[in-house]
Amino acid sequence: MADEIKDIAEETEEIVEQEEIIDPPEIDSKYRMIILAAQRSKQLQRGATSRVDLDMRKTKPTRIALKEFKEKKVNFEILENN
Repeated sequence: MADEIKDIAEETEEIVEQEEIIDPPEIDSKYRMIILAAQRSKQLQRGATSRVDLDMRKTKPTRIALKEFKEKKVNFEILENN
């Protein structure tokens, strides 16, 4: 039983150590930034975890979203309309 607990603890540590690779494309206009920040703000308001070190109770979700994009902490994809 002790070995099983040790194995589970090691697996958990490996998962925590593996971080998500974040490589978002460049934001090409201020209008796209506003749209992305609004979408991320909605996610934060619905309970998503902030990826920057700001107090969510004292900081508006839009400000948190803008800081996340500025620090490139959020992945996103730009889709082309055909």
